[in-house]
Amino acid sequence: MQGFKLKERKILRKILSIDNFKQENKNPKKESCSLNQATAKSRCFYHQTKKIFVGSWNIGGITPPKNLDMEDWLDTKNSSADIYVLGFQEIVPLNATNVLGPPNRKVPSKWNSLIGAALNNRTPTKVVQEDKIVEPQKIYPLREHICTEGEHGREYFQCIISRQMVGMFITIWVRCDLYQAIRHLSVSSVGCGILGCLGNKGSISIRFYLHETSFCFICSHLASGGKEVDRRQRNINATDILSRTIFPSGPLNDMPQKIIDHDRVVWLGDLNYRIYMQDSATQSLIKTREWETLLKHDQLKMELMEGHVFQGWHEGAIEFPPTYKYQPNSKDYQACDQQHASKKRRSPAWCDRIIWFGKGMKQIQYNRSESRLSDHRPVRAMFTADIKVSENCI
Repeated sequence: MQGFKLKERKILRKILSIDNFKQENKNPKKESCSLNQATAKSRCFYHQTKKIFVGSWNIGGITPPKNLDMEDWLDTKNSSADIYVLGFQEIVPLNATNVLGPPNRKVPSKWNSLIGAALNNRTPTKVVQEDKIVEPQKIYPLREHICTEGEHGREYFQCIISRQMVGMFITIWVRCDLYQAIRHLSVSSVGCGILGCLGNKGSISIRFYLHETSFCFICSHLASGGKEVDRRQRNINATDILSRTIFPSGPLNDMPQKIIDHDRVVWLGDLNYRIYMQDSATQSLIKTREWETLLKHDQLKMELMEGHVFQGWHEGAIEFPPTYKYQPNSKDYQACDQQHASKKRRSPAWCDRIIWFGKGMKQIQYNRSESRLSDHRPVRAMFTADIKVSENCI
């Protein structure tokens, strides 16, 4: 009897140990989730504010001279930014050779050389470009510079990406200490020109993350012309750009694919919207510098107010003269200069614009520079942007 009880106790202990094992491992998935939640909770977030310079310039097909003063546009001595986003239109003439043929890489290289020299306070040098694969298109950034003493002296800014489509060109430069915080660079280009698809008109859009905040910059050149049918075509171009621009969603399908899905969005370029008034009235108001009255008839301002194409987009106050169309190397508008009157006269307009979408950005500057290189004056804007940064909690 005693032997039986001893055996019974052993069996009972075995049963109890099995039950305990089952109880401890009853829901391994739930335990795994708790572990993941704990890991997620170990990440903390804080916010930073960064300054972003955005500029746009229609060059009119003119190759930049070696001694071109970029400071007039970039204004680095008065206000330095953390990121510089510079968009160009017509960096090459929009003829059949350039529209249908291979891109001219020499001209963008000259612009990047001038920009790099201005931002890093050095003499322009020959730029060497190299291919780099990113999500999944090929892009053409400058060779990476070490953020210390380099071959040209101290490098404060470096180019993270530059891309060309016919006459459009966008290049982005960041402060060297931010370079490692840039992730998920991607490019999406849309042609809206001849036959509705060629690149003489359209856009180049660049997306990236700075820490945990997504940015999208659209450099575009929309349909030209001062007639009502031209305004409608510009709206069609803008609609196409918004619908046809698509970015990779990433390996986890958690990244924004459409333009307006990004956290911070800026659209820059020769948007080509005109002042819907008689030429004589426009010229008279320009002479008396009545910008507020003129802007009541500005096509883009009307689009922004009515919310047809650019619903939810914003533009800062315009307190500078129209940026187009000037006589070559002159301070006089073509339409206002009777001595140089021609069949190609264009009524002055604010063709060159910078607008933005979304929260978390504040525009602190919006004006133009006075370079006479082309028949357009370059525009520039400075933004402060809220940036989300993650770190491991202690």
